[in-house]
Amino acid sequence: MPEPTPDAVPDPAAGAIPHWSHGDDDVLTIVDGDGVTVTDDDGNAYLDFVSQLYCVNAGHGEERIVDAITEQASRIAYVASAKNNDARAELASRLAELTPGDLEDVFFSVSGSEANESAVQFAREYTGARKVLTRYQSYHGATYGAGSLTGDPETRNAVSRGAETTGAVKFLPPLSYRSPFDGDTPEAIARQAADHLEYVVHNEGPDSIAAVLMEPVGGTSGAYPAPADYWQRVREICDEHDILLIADEVITGFGRCGEWFGIQTEGVVPDLLTFAKGVTSAYVPLAGVAVSPPVAAHLRESGIDVGQTFAGHPLACAAGVAALDTYADGLIENARERRSHLEARLRDLTTHDAVGDVRGRGLLWAVEFTDPETGEPYLDPWVESGDNPVDDVIDAARERGVLLGGGRPRTQIIVCPPLPVTDAEIDRAVDTLDAAIGSVFA
Repeated sequence: MPEPTPDAVPDPAAGAIPHWSHGDDDVLTIVDGDGVTVTDDDGNAYLDFVSQLYCVNAGHGEERIVDAITEQASRIAYVASAKNNDARAELASRLAELTPGDLEDVFFSVSGSEANESAVQFAREYTGARKVLTRYQSYHGATYGAGSLTGDPETRNAVSRGAETTGAVKFLPPLSYRSPFDGDTPEAIARQAADHLEYVVHNEGPDSIAAVLMEPVGGTSGAYPAPADYWQRVREICDEHDILLIADEVITGFGRCGEWFGIQTEGVVPDLLTFAKGVTSAYVPLAGVAVSPPVAAHLRESGIDVGQTFAGHPLACAAGVAALDTYADGLIENARERRSHLEARLRDLTTHDAVGDVRGRGLLWAVEFTDPETGEPYLDPWVESGDNPVDDVIDAARERGVLLGGGRPRTQIIVCPPLPVTDAEIDRAVDTLDAAIGSVFA
Protein backbone atom coordinates (compact mmCIF):
# COMPACT_ATOMS: atom_id res chain seq x y z
CA MET A 1 0.00 0.00 0.00
CA PRO A 2 1.57 3.34 -1.01
CA GLU A 3 2.39 5.90 1.65
CA PRO A 4 0.03 8.91 1.64
CA THR A 5 1.39 12.13 0.17
CA PRO A 6 0.87 14.93 2.73
CA ASP A 7 0.03 17.63 0.18
CA ALA A 8 -2.04 15.44 -2.11
CA VAL A 9 -5.66 16.50 -2.78
CA PRO A 10 -7.98 13.51 -2.19
CA ASP A 11 -10.04 12.22 -5.06
CA PRO A 12 -13.63 13.24 -4.16
CA ALA A 13 -14.99 10.17 -5.95
CA ALA A 14 -12.83 7.76 -3.92
CA GLY A 15 -13.75 6.22 -0.57
CA ALA A 16 -17.10 7.80 0.30
CA ILE A 17 -20.14 6.17 -1.31
CA PRO A 18 -22.81 8.75 -2.18
CA HIS A 19 -26.42 8.21 -1.12
CA TRP A 20 -29.28 7.98 -3.66
CA SER A 21 -26.80 7.16 -6.38
CA HIS A 22 -26.46 4.84 -9.33
CA GLY A 23 -23.29 3.58 -10.94
CA ASP A 24 -23.42 5.97 -13.89
CA ASP A 25 -24.21 9.15 -11.91
CA ASP A 26 -22.15 12.28 -12.47
CA VAL A 27 -21.89 13.27 -8.81
CA LEU A 28 -21.22 16.93 -8.11
CA THR A 29 -18.48 17.78 -5.60
CA ILE A 30 -19.46 20.81 -3.49
CA VAL A 31 -16.64 22.57 -1.64
CA ASP A 32 -17.97 26.00 -0.67
CA GLY A 33 -21.18 27.91 -0.11
CA ASP A 34 -22.48 31.38 0.63
CA GLY A 35 -26.13 32.30 1.08
CA VAL A 36 -28.14 30.69 -1.72
CA THR A 37 -25.04 29.79 -3.77
CA VAL A 38 -22.72 26.77 -3.65
CA THR A 39 -19.45 26.21 -5.51
CA ASP A 40 -17.99 22.97 -6.86
CA ASP A 41 -14.37 21.82 -6.95
CA ASP A 42 -13.90 23.33 -10.41
CA GLY A 43 -14.96 26.76 -9.20
CA ASN A 44 -18.42 26.66 -10.81
CA ALA A 45 -21.16 28.45 -8.84
CA TYR A 46 -24.75 27.22 -8.60
CA LEU A 47 -27.95 28.60 -7.17
CA ASP A 48 -28.94 25.97 -4.61
CA PHE A 49 -32.69 25.73 -5.20
CA VAL A 50 -32.90 22.39 -3.46
CA SER A 51 -31.25 23.62 -0.23
CA GLN A 52 -28.97 20.58 -0.71
CA LEU A 53 -31.53 18.10 0.70
CA TYR A 54 -34.33 20.52 1.62
CA CYS A 55 -32.49 21.39 4.80
CA VAL A 56 -30.13 24.39 4.58
CA ASN A 57 -32.97 26.77 5.41
CA ALA A 58 -30.76 29.58 6.75
CA GLY A 59 -28.51 29.48 3.70
CA HIS A 60 -24.83 28.58 3.44
CA GLY A 61 -22.08 30.27 5.46
CA GLU A 62 -24.29 31.70 8.22
CA GLU A 63 -21.64 32.85 10.71
CA ARG A 64 -23.98 33.01 13.71
CA ILE A 65 -24.51 29.26 13.50
CA VAL A 66 -20.82 28.58 12.88
CA ASP A 67 -19.81 30.73 15.85
CA ALA A 68 -22.30 28.96 18.13
CA ILE A 69 -20.86 25.57 17.17
CA THR A 70 -17.32 26.79 17.75
CA GLU A 71 -18.13 28.30 21.13
CA GLN A 72 -19.91 25.14 22.29
CA ALA A 73 -17.02 22.94 21.14
CA SER A 74 -14.63 25.05 23.18
CA ARG A 75 -16.68 24.40 26.36
CA ILE A 76 -17.75 20.76 25.98
CA ALA A 77 -18.18 19.00 22.67
CA TYR A 78 -20.18 15.97 23.79
CA VAL A 79 -22.51 15.04 26.62
CA ALA A 80 -24.19 11.63 26.74
CA SER A 81 -27.81 11.62 25.63
CA ALA A 82 -28.78 10.03 28.97
CA LYS A 83 -27.60 13.15 30.81
CA ASN A 84 -28.74 16.76 30.88
CA ASN A 85 -26.86 19.62 29.21
CA ASP A 86 -27.45 23.36 29.16
CA ALA A 87 -27.39 23.68 25.34
CA ARG A 88 -29.84 20.80 25.06
CA ALA A 89 -32.14 22.31 27.66
CA GLU A 90 -32.03 25.73 26.03
CA LEU A 91 -32.99 24.40 22.61
CA ALA A 92 -35.79 22.28 24.07
CA SER A 93 -37.14 25.35 25.87
CA ARG A 94 -36.95 27.48 22.74
CA LEU A 95 -38.72 24.83 20.66
CA ALA A 96 -41.49 24.59 23.26
CA GLU A 97 -42.19 28.29 22.67
CA LEU A 98 -42.46 27.81 18.89
CA THR A 99 -44.24 24.49 18.38
CA PRO A 100 -48.03 24.72 18.00
CA GLY A 101 -50.44 24.25 20.89
CA ASP A 102 -49.12 22.56 24.00
CA LEU A 103 -46.30 20.52 22.46
CA GLU A 104 -43.87 21.55 25.19
CA ASP A 105 -41.64 18.50 25.66
CA VAL A 106 -38.95 17.34 23.23
CA PHE A 107 -37.19 14.02 22.73
CA PHE A 108 -34.09 14.54 20.61
CA SER A 109 -32.73 12.15 17.99
CA VAL A 110 -30.26 12.38 15.13
CA SER A 111 -32.13 12.07 11.82
CA GLY A 112 -35.66 12.54 10.51
CA SER A 113 -35.99 8.78 10.01
CA GLU A 114 -35.14 8.19 13.65
CA ALA A 115 -37.48 10.97 14.79
CA ASN A 116 -40.38 9.38 12.93
CA GLU A 117 -39.53 5.95 14.32
CA SER A 118 -39.41 7.42 17.84
CA ALA A 119 -42.77 9.13 17.37
CA VAL A 120 -44.32 5.86 16.22
CA GLN A 121 -42.77 3.98 19.13
CA PHE A 122 -44.17 6.55 21.59
CA ALA A 123 -47.61 6.42 19.98
CA ARG A 124 -47.68 2.64 20.20
CA GLU A 125 -46.57 2.63 23.82
CA TYR A 126 -49.05 5.33 24.80
CA THR A 127 -52.09 3.82 23.05
CA GLY A 128 -51.28 0.14 23.32
CA ALA A 129 -52.17 -0.21 19.64
CA ARG A 130 -49.71 -1.29 16.95
CA LYS A 131 -50.83 0.07 13.55
CA VAL A 132 -49.80 3.41 12.07
CA LEU A 133 -51.58 4.85 9.04
CA THR A 134 -49.53 6.78 6.46
CA ARG A 135 -50.28 8.00 2.95
CA TYR A 136 -49.24 6.64 -0.38
CA GLN A 137 -46.98 9.22 -2.09
CA SER A 138 -45.25 10.19 1.14
CA TYR A 139 -41.73 10.03 2.51
CA HIS A 140 -40.87 9.44 6.18
CA GLY A 141 -37.34 8.01 5.97
CA ALA A 142 -35.27 5.11 4.71
CA THR A 143 -34.41 3.06 7.80
CA TYR A 144 -36.31 -0.20 8.27
CA GLY A 145 -39.02 1.31 10.45
CA ALA A 146 -39.35 4.67 8.68
CA GLY A 147 -39.07 2.98 5.29
CA SER A 148 -42.15 0.90 6.08
CA LEU A 149 -44.01 4.13 6.86
CA THR A 150 -42.94 5.72 3.57
CA GLY A 151 -45.42 5.66 0.71
CA ASP A 152 -42.72 5.71 -1.98
CA PRO A 153 -42.46 2.09 -3.23
CA GLU A 154 -38.91 2.65 -4.49
CA THR A 155 -37.73 3.38 -0.94
CA ARG A 156 -40.06 0.96 0.79
CA ASN A 157 -39.17 -1.98 -1.43
CA ALA A 158 -35.44 -1.24 -1.21
CA VAL A 159 -35.38 -1.45 2.58
CA SER A 160 -37.85 -4.34 2.85
CA ARG A 161 -35.75 -6.67 0.72
CA GLY A 162 -33.81 -7.63 3.84
CA ALA A 163 -36.58 -7.45 6.42
CA GLU A 164 -40.22 -6.44 6.50
CA THR A 165 -41.44 -4.14 9.29
CA THR A 166 -45.10 -4.68 10.07
CA GLY A 167 -47.79 -2.40 11.43
CA ALA A 168 -47.82 0.23 8.66
CA VAL A 169 -51.07 0.70 6.72
CA LYS A 170 -51.40 2.98 3.68
CA PHE A 171 -54.26 5.23 2.58
CA LEU A 172 -54.73 7.53 -0.39
CA PRO A 173 -53.50 11.14 -0.37
CA PRO A 174 -55.75 14.14 -1.12
CA LEU A 175 -54.04 15.07 -4.38
CA SER A 176 -55.67 17.76 -6.50
CA TYR A 177 -53.82 16.85 -9.72
CA ARG A 178 -54.07 13.35 -11.18
CA SER A 179 -56.08 12.59 -8.05
CA PRO A 180 -57.23 9.09 -7.06
CA PHE A 181 -60.56 10.79 -6.24
CA ASP A 182 -63.06 12.09 -8.78
CA GLY A 183 -64.14 15.28 -7.02
CA ASP A 184 -64.23 18.25 -9.38
CA THR A 185 -63.44 20.84 -6.68
CA PRO A 186 -60.86 20.96 -3.88
CA GLU A 187 -63.71 20.81 -1.36
CA ALA A 188 -65.08 17.64 -2.94
CA ILE A 189 -61.62 16.02 -2.99
CA ALA A 190 -61.07 16.94 0.67
CA ARG A 191 -64.39 15.35 1.59
CA GLN A 192 -63.74 12.19 -0.43
CA ALA A 193 -60.18 11.82 0.89
CA ALA A 194 -61.31 12.21 4.49
CA ASP A 195 -64.18 9.75 3.95
CA HIS A 196 -61.66 7.31 2.51
CA LEU A 197 -59.42 7.67 5.58
CA GLU A 198 -62.39 7.06 7.84
CA TYR A 199 -63.23 3.96 5.79
CA VAL A 200 -59.69 2.65 6.27
CA VAL A 201 -59.86 3.34 10.01
CA HIS A 202 -63.13 1.42 10.33
CA ASN A 203 -61.88 -1.52 8.30
CA GLU A 204 -58.56 -1.78 10.11
CA GLY A 205 -60.31 -1.49 13.47
CA PRO A 206 -59.89 1.80 15.36
CA ASP A 207 -58.66 0.07 18.50
CA SER A 208 -55.73 -1.38 16.55
CA ILE A 209 -54.52 2.01 15.31
CA ALA A 210 -51.99 4.01 17.33
CA ALA A 211 -51.54 6.99 15.03
CA VAL A 212 -52.01 8.69 11.69
CA LEU A 213 -48.69 10.11 10.42
CA MET A 214 -48.67 12.73 7.64
CA GLU A 215 -46.59 15.57 6.23
CA PRO A 216 -48.49 18.90 6.45
CA VAL A 217 -47.39 19.56 2.87
CA GLY A 218 -45.95 16.71 0.85
CA GLY A 219 -42.18 17.01 0.75
CA THR A 220 -40.16 15.21 -1.90
CA SER A 221 -43.35 13.28 -2.68
CA GLY A 222 -44.62 16.30 -4.58
CA ALA A 223 -44.98 19.46 -2.45
CA TYR A 224 -48.74 18.95 -2.49
CA PRO A 225 -50.85 20.84 0.06
CA ALA A 226 -54.10 19.32 1.23
CA PRO A 227 -57.38 20.92 0.15
CA ALA A 228 -59.00 23.23 2.70
CA ASP A 229 -60.67 21.53 5.69
CA TYR A 230 -58.97 18.16 5.08
CA TRP A 231 -56.67 18.42 8.08
CA GLN A 232 -59.52 19.54 10.32
CA ARG A 233 -61.51 16.48 9.31
CA VAL A 234 -58.49 14.22 9.94
CA ARG A 235 -58.13 15.74 13.40
CA GLU A 236 -61.81 15.01 14.09
CA ILE A 237 -61.47 11.38 12.93
CA CYS A 238 -58.44 10.86 15.17
CA ASP A 239 -60.19 12.42 18.17
CA GLU A 240 -63.33 10.36 17.62
CA HIS A 241 -61.36 7.10 17.70
CA ASP A 242 -58.63 8.02 20.24
CA ILE A 243 -55.94 7.87 17.54
CA LEU A 244 -52.88 10.10 17.84
CA LEU A 245 -52.07 12.52 15.03
CA ILE A 246 -48.38 12.90 14.11
CA ALA A 247 -47.18 15.75 11.89
CA ASP A 248 -43.96 14.95 10.03
CA GLU A 249 -42.27 18.38 9.84
CA VAL A 250 -38.86 17.12 8.76
CA ILE A 251 -39.05 19.22 5.57
CA THR A 252 -41.93 21.60 6.29
CA GLY A 253 -40.58 22.92 9.59
CA PHE A 254 -38.58 26.07 10.38
CA GLY A 255 -40.02 28.57 7.93
CA ARG A 256 -40.18 26.39 4.84
CA CYS A 257 -43.94 26.94 4.37
CA GLY A 258 -43.98 30.54 5.61
CA GLU A 259 -44.61 29.76 9.29
CA TRP A 260 -42.41 28.17 11.94
CA PHE A 261 -44.11 24.83 11.20
CA GLY A 262 -46.13 23.71 8.22
CA ILE A 263 -49.03 22.45 10.33
CA GLN A 264 -49.60 26.04 11.46
CA THR A 265 -50.77 26.82 7.92
CA GLU A 266 -53.61 24.33 8.52
CA GLY A 267 -54.82 25.54 11.92
CA VAL A 268 -54.52 22.09 13.51
CA VAL A 269 -52.49 20.96 16.53
CA PRO A 270 -51.06 17.41 16.32
CA ASP A 271 -50.33 15.15 19.28
CA LEU A 272 -46.72 14.64 18.19
CA LEU A 273 -44.56 16.63 15.79
CA THR A 274 -41.32 15.37 14.28
CA PHE A 275 -38.54 17.65 13.06
CA ALA A 276 -35.01 17.49 11.65
CA LYS A 277 -33.19 19.17 8.73
CA GLY A 278 -33.94 22.87 9.26
CA VAL A 279 -33.68 22.81 13.06
CA THR A 280 -29.96 23.49 12.70
CA SER A 281 -30.15 24.54 9.04
CA ALA A 282 -28.36 21.19 8.59
CA TYR A 283 -25.08 22.58 9.95
CA VAL A 284 -25.00 19.67 12.41
CA PRO A 285 -27.30 16.61 12.32
CA LEU A 286 -30.22 16.91 14.76
CA ALA A 287 -33.82 15.78 14.92
CA GLY A 288 -36.51 15.15 17.47
CA VAL A 289 -40.12 14.72 18.50
CA ALA A 290 -42.24 17.33 20.26
CA VAL A 291 -45.01 15.67 22.28
CA SER A 292 -48.22 16.68 24.02
CA PRO A 293 -48.42 16.72 27.85
CA PRO A 294 -50.28 13.37 28.16
CA VAL A 295 -47.69 11.59 26.02
CA ALA A 296 -44.81 13.32 27.83
CA ALA A 297 -46.24 12.32 31.22
CA HIS A 298 -46.56 8.72 30.08
CA LEU A 299 -42.97 8.63 28.83
CA ARG A 300 -41.62 10.10 32.05
CA GLU A 301 -43.61 7.68 34.18
CA SER A 302 -42.84 4.55 32.15
CA GLY A 303 -39.29 5.50 31.20
CA ILE A 304 -37.52 5.08 27.87
CA ASP A 305 -35.41 1.95 27.47
CA VAL A 306 -33.72 2.92 24.21
CA GLY A 307 -31.65 5.83 22.97
CA GLN A 308 -29.08 7.09 20.47
CA THR A 309 -25.51 8.06 21.26
CA PHE A 310 -25.57 11.32 19.32
CA ALA A 311 -29.16 12.39 20.04
CA GLY A 312 -29.29 15.98 21.25
CA HIS A 313 -25.58 16.46 20.58
CA PRO A 314 -24.43 19.69 22.30
CA LEU A 315 -22.86 21.06 19.11
CA ALA A 316 -26.12 20.44 17.28
CA CYS A 317 -28.22 21.99 20.02
CA ALA A 318 -26.02 25.10 20.06
CA ALA A 319 -26.40 25.27 16.28
CA GLY A 320 -30.15 24.87 16.72
CA VAL A 321 -30.44 27.81 19.11
CA ALA A 322 -28.43 29.98 16.71
CA ALA A 323 -30.53 28.81 13.77
CA LEU A 324 -33.75 29.75 15.59
CA ASP A 325 -32.31 33.21 16.26
CA THR A 326 -31.40 33.52 12.60
CA TYR A 327 -34.86 32.50 11.41
CA ALA A 328 -36.49 34.95 13.81
CA ASP A 329 -34.22 37.75 12.57
CA GLY A 330 -36.08 38.25 9.31
CA LEU A 331 -35.70 34.93 7.49
CA ILE A 332 -39.21 33.61 8.08
CA GLU A 333 -40.57 37.03 7.20
CA ASN A 334 -38.48 36.94 4.01
CA ALA A 335 -39.92 33.51 3.16
CA ARG A 336 -43.43 34.96 3.49
CA GLU A 337 -42.52 37.92 1.29
CA ARG A 338 -40.84 35.84 -1.41
CA ARG A 339 -43.42 33.04 -1.63
CA SER A 340 -45.87 34.92 -3.86
CA HIS A 341 -43.13 35.84 -6.32
CA LEU A 342 -41.84 32.26 -6.45
CA GLU A 343 -45.36 30.95 -7.02
CA ALA A 344 -46.11 33.47 -9.75
CA ARG A 345 -42.87 32.79 -11.61
CA LEU A 346 -43.32 29.00 -11.38
CA ARG A 347 -46.90 29.24 -12.63
CA ASP A 348 -45.53 31.05 -15.68
CA LEU A 349 -43.96 27.70 -16.62
CA THR A 350 -47.39 26.28 -17.43
CA THR A 351 -46.99 27.92 -20.85
CA HIS A 352 -44.92 24.82 -21.62
CA ASP A 353 -47.24 22.05 -22.81
CA ALA A 354 -45.12 19.55 -20.88
CA VAL A 355 -45.82 21.22 -17.51
CA GLY A 356 -48.98 19.63 -16.17
CA ASP A 357 -49.12 21.14 -12.70
CA VAL A 358 -47.42 23.60 -10.37
CA ARG A 359 -48.22 23.33 -6.66
CA GLY A 360 -46.79 24.04 -3.24
CA ARG A 361 -46.73 26.38 -0.29
CA GLY A 362 -44.25 28.94 0.98
CA LEU A 363 -40.81 28.09 -0.45
CA LEU A 364 -41.63 24.44 -1.19
CA TRP A 365 -42.95 23.81 -4.71
CA ALA A 366 -43.24 21.09 -7.33
CA VAL A 367 -43.39 21.28 -11.11
CA GLU A 368 -44.98 18.14 -12.56
CA PHE A 369 -44.49 17.02 -16.16
CA THR A 370 -47.15 15.19 -18.14
CA ASP A 371 -47.76 14.38 -21.78
CA PRO A 372 -50.37 16.93 -22.92
CA GLU A 373 -51.99 14.34 -25.21
CA THR A 374 -52.56 11.72 -22.50
CA GLY A 375 -52.31 13.62 -19.21
CA GLU A 376 -49.95 10.88 -18.00
CA PRO A 377 -46.23 11.14 -17.10
CA TYR A 378 -43.77 10.81 -19.94
CA LEU A 379 -42.18 8.05 -17.87
CA ASP A 380 -43.17 6.82 -14.42
CA PRO A 381 -40.02 5.29 -12.88
CA TRP A 382 -42.11 3.38 -10.33
CA VAL A 383 -43.69 1.24 -13.03
CA GLU A 384 -41.44 1.45 -16.11
CA SER A 385 -37.83 1.88 -17.13
CA GLY A 386 -36.21 4.03 -19.79
CA ASP A 387 -34.91 7.53 -20.39
CA ASN A 388 -36.69 10.05 -18.18
CA PRO A 389 -37.03 13.60 -19.58
CA VAL A 390 -37.43 14.95 -16.03
CA ASP A 391 -33.84 13.86 -15.33
CA ASP A 392 -32.82 15.70 -18.49
CA VAL A 393 -34.48 18.91 -17.24
CA ILE A 394 -32.64 18.64 -13.91
CA ASP A 395 -29.35 18.06 -15.74
CA ALA A 396 -29.97 20.95 -18.14
CA ALA A 397 -30.68 23.30 -15.23
CA ARG A 398 -27.52 22.17 -13.48
CA GLU A 399 -25.48 22.82 -16.63
CA ARG A 400 -26.91 26.34 -16.57
CA GLY A 401 -26.02 26.89 -12.91
CA VAL A 402 -29.14 25.95 -10.91
CA LEU A 403 -29.56 22.90 -8.67
CA LEU A 404 -33.06 21.39 -8.42
CA GLY A 405 -34.44 18.24 -6.82
CA GLY A 406 -36.17 15.24 -8.31
CA GLY A 407 -39.47 14.30 -6.68
CA ARG A 408 -40.89 10.92 -5.70
CA PRO A 409 -41.86 9.70 -8.23
CA ARG A 410 -39.44 11.45 -10.55
CA THR A 411 -42.23 12.77 -12.72
CA GLN A 412 -41.75 16.13 -11.02
CA ILE A 413 -39.09 18.61 -9.93
CA ILE A 414 -38.94 20.04 -6.40
CA VAL A 415 -38.04 23.74 -6.02
CA CYS A 416 -36.93 24.54 -2.47
CA PRO A 417 -34.51 27.49 -2.04
CA PRO A 418 -32.98 28.64 1.26
CA LEU A 419 -35.05 31.20 3.15
CA PRO A 420 -32.76 34.22 2.47
CA VAL A 421 -33.49 33.94 -1.28
CA THR A 422 -34.14 37.19 -3.16
CA ASP A 423 -36.58 37.96 -5.96
CA ALA A 424 -33.60 38.38 -8.30
CA GLU A 425 -32.35 34.89 -7.44
CA ILE A 426 -35.85 33.48 -7.93
CA ASP A 427 -36.02 35.15 -11.34
CA ARG A 428 -32.65 33.76 -12.38
CA ALA A 429 -33.50 30.23 -11.17
CA VAL A 430 -36.93 30.11 -12.81
CA ASP A 431 -35.60 31.63 -16.03
CA THR A 432 -32.99 28.87 -16.02
CA LEU A 433 -35.62 26.21 -15.40
CA ASP A 434 -37.71 27.73 -18.19
CA ALA A 435 -34.78 27.43 -20.58
CA ALA A 436 -34.03 23.88 -19.40
CA ILE A 437 -37.63 22.78 -20.03
CA GLY A 438 -37.52 24.40 -23.45
CA SER A 439 -34.31 22.59 -24.36
CA VAL A 440 -35.67 19.17 -23.34
CA PHE A 441 -39.23 19.48 -24.65
CA ALA A 442 -38.42 21.49 -27.78
